[in-house]
Amino acid sequence: MNRYLFLLTSLLIATLLLPYPAQAAKKKKDVFSEQTSASTRPSAVLSEMKHWSNPDYTRISLELDRDVTWEAHELAKGAPGKPGRVYIDLKRTRLGKNIKDITIGDGLLKGARVGQYKAEVVRVVLDTEHIKDYKIFPLSDPARLVIDVRGERPTEISRLEPVISAMPERVTIAKSEEQEKKSRPAKRPVISKIRRIVVDPGHGGHDPGAVGPSGIQEKDVVLAIGLRLRDLFKEELGLDVVMTRSTDVFIPLEERTAIANKVGADLFVSVHANAAPNRTAAGIETYYLNLAKTDKVAQLAAKENGTSLEKVSVLQAILFDLMANYKLNDSAHLADEVQKALHKKIRTVHNDVKNLGVKQGPFYVLVGASMPSILVETAFLSNATEESRLKDPAYQSSAAEGIYEGVRNYISSLK
Repeated sequence: MNRYLFLLTSLLIATLLLPYPAQAAKKKKDVFSEQTSASTRPSAVLSEMKHWSNPDYTRISLELDRDVTWEAHELAKGAPGKPGRVYIDLKRTRLGKNIKDITIGDGLLKGARVGQYKAEVVRVVLDTEHIKDYKIFPLSDPARLVIDVRGERPTEISRLEPVISAMPERVTIAKSEEQEKKSRPAKRPVISKIRRIVVDPGHGGHDPGAVGPSGIQEKDVVLAIGLRLRDLFKEELGLDVVMTRSTDVFIPLEERTAIANKVGADLFVSVHANAAPNRTAAGIETYYLNLAKTDKVAQLAAKENGTSLEKVSVLQAILFDLMANYKLNDSAHLADEVQKALHKKIRTVHNDVKNLGVKQGPFYVLVGASMPSILVETAFLSNATEESRLKDPAYQSSAAEGIYEGVRNYISSLK
């Protein structure tokens, strides 16, 4: 009997030490299915290549129909007269029918070329001149890859006006001096240092932003606030105001700060309405560009960026380099003045409004700005009470007045 028990126990232990055939087969099948799905997944299509030449950097945007993976390499400058090169290989990508090489010639880049390097690889080549470094980050909805190239332009080029390319026709640039004299209000800026401001109503077009319980869309609310804000800046401070959008159109995030840099703006204010999974969340908060300090901030950044938490993490990994010329302290100061004035203004009508304070976050719309820039969350659209306020023209006017007063206080403090 003891011998029988010994043999049975030995057999059981030996069985336990063997790998489970079913599990081993399943693991192999999972790996195979992942490889199969990767190999059968449709290729991305590179449909357009755009660029903006700004005072501090040149930005290239590669527009695709889906997300891609990539590898980037840099070749040092060769023989005299032969530029250096940065090339980016886009995996599982095909060239669109109408995409063309572009000539830039802004002192940092001579131009950008594209070609079908391999059957499943598109190569983008940037012919460089006086660059120090470059950064690449992905954006979504629509998918694109943004390349920021920084360096020092030759003196004779840096003194020129920025090269105007790929500037949306919908953006109204400053009037001529003669027109300015005829149409500018009697009032002048509080301080001559601040002459031009860019007002950026978030989202637009196919991108509604947050949607409230009754269906109110963020893009409509913030456009109404932005247009009121434009009038206040013009009429009360005599500022030159450039709107990134004044109608219901989609403007890519990377294009918004490029517009501000291109027109030589002194301030950049992006207007938004908040949202949160917790429908009781409420209040006003103002952001400037930095790393996310909490998960909630990262989630909000993902919402405003129109992307995933994973891509927010990618941005955070390179954010400090992207912020090399960012006006961190000035932006924090501007955010503080706007937050205080906006909360004070709204509280005169709704004394229950919460002051959520000034925060920092990795928002794509602020990346690359060369002037103090902030993102204002005027209320929570996901909160039924605040949604009803946001759709009220009276609240929209109060929000615009609060932001205006904050900017005015910031300008006054520069004395």
